Parts: sequence; structure tokens; C-alpha cells
Amino acid sequence: MSLESLKEHIPDYAKDIRLNLSSLARETALDDQKKYGCFLASAWATGNAALIRAVLGEVEGTLSPEAVNAAKAAAAVMGMNNVYYRFVHLASAKDYKTLPARLRMNVIANPGVDKADFELWSLAVSAINGCGMCIDAHDTELRQHGITADQIQTAVRIASVVNAAASVIEAEAAAAA
Repeated sequence: MSLESLKEHIPDYAKDIRLNLSSLARETALDDQKKYGCFLASAWATGNAALIRAVLGEVEGTLSPEAVNAAKAAAAVMGMNNVYYRFVHLASAKDYKTLPARLRMNVIANPGVDKADFELWSLAVSAINGCGMCIDAHDTELRQHGITADQIQTAVRIASVVNAAASVIEAEAAAAA
């Protein structure tokens, strides 16, 4: 399966999602590793089986096994961190901000790919998961690595469209069941 074949599962009322998937697959603001890593980390974060299979088919031969693993790792560790740090940010009690997280997140220090790529994928997942604290931290790190606002916005656009595609596919499956 590929992104092209996935679009057949997106109904006409969500035509904008189909169009955005196509245009983002052709996007040139990011190199292929950054772009397809964003697609994969975002798909993995949604947990939608059809979307994950389509994106895996799309990235085959484009992403190295190390990049595939790192994109999955970004989704996994952000799935944990986004919940924790969103809690820290939203809790009224300020003492949580002073406590160490005491969560293992070794992959962030050694993701197996370029640090900027991993940070970009982590930012995309953090946008899906709605953690402002993580978004700010990844944005700061990315800018220190020379990633532009346009490139960061492109990663978030990918995350938003992938997330919307997952929602539509899941809603259609629920309605058909």
C-alpha cells in the first residue's frame, strides 16, 4: 500500500485531506528523510493500521532501516513525554516543574539518525499529541540546528494532515461496523 492507494479510503467529504496528502508528498521544503520520517512518525503516533501500512509502503526504499526505527522511536518516546510534560505544564501545583521526570528517554540522545531529523519527527508527534511544552523544546532545538520556520511548519502540516487522515479512516470504519 502507498499514500496514493490510501487516498481511495478517504471519502469525498474529506477531499481536502486527499489533496493535502498529495501536495505534502511532493513538498520540497524538507529533504526526503525529514519529510518521510515526519509522515512515518506521525502515522505511528495515530496508531491507525491502514495509515501506518500505507506510509510504510511509501517510505520503503526511501528511508534507511535506521531512519524507520528512529521515526517509530520518536512516536514512542513522545507518546510518553507528551503526556508527562503536558501534565507538568497544565497542573496548577508548580512543584511538579521542579521534580525530575525519572523517565527513561535515552533514544533522544542517540536516535541513530541526524539529531535534527529526530527532533523534527518528535515535534510533529508532539503537535499531534498537543504538548505545548514539548513543541517549544523541540522548536528551540531545531532552530539551534539551523532548521527554518518554513521547514518546521512543513513538518507540522504533515502531522496535521496525517492525523486528519487517520481520524477520517477510523470514523468511516466505525460507521461501517
